[in-house]
Amino acid sequence: MPAPRTGGAGARRKRGRLSRSGDFDRVYRQGRSTGGREFVVHVFPREASLDPPRVGLSVSKKVGDAVTRNRIKRVLRESVASLESELAAGSDLVITARADAVDLDAREGQAGVQRELRSLLSRTTAWAGAGPEAPAEPTPVTPEDSGEVESGG
Repeated sequence: MPAPRTGGAGARRKRGRLSRSGDFDRVYRQGRSTGGREFVVHVFPREASLDPPRVGLSVSKKVGDAVTRNRIKRVLRESVASLESELAAGSDLVITARADAVDLDAREGQAGVQRELRSLLSRTTAWAGAGPEAPAEPTPVTPEDSGEVESGG
């Protein structure tokens, strides 16, 4: 007798992607956005969720033909996967590619796309990483540092 199957047809591995149009709409309408020349990042923090971040991609026909759009999506997915450990849990993100993303990919490849994406993400609430672009905590100034130490004598 075969072993009983757990789950059903819906028991798939979660890929950490936004897929429903309602999720995209919520991120666009209720989230915050920051943009650059190549990409726009929309972020919506889910309430008290410890789930991994979910990412959706939007690449319109303005970016190029189907081959170009699929390449940009593939490069973006690879970049997000490499930055996933630096993203805050419980965040929904939508990354929209602009036409200049094609030029960036052609000029600098995966490294350039990842650099620009890291730069944009570091300015959002979805960033939890401590990379070089992350804002540094201010260092408290002690009296010795400011030259205000009284000399005894």
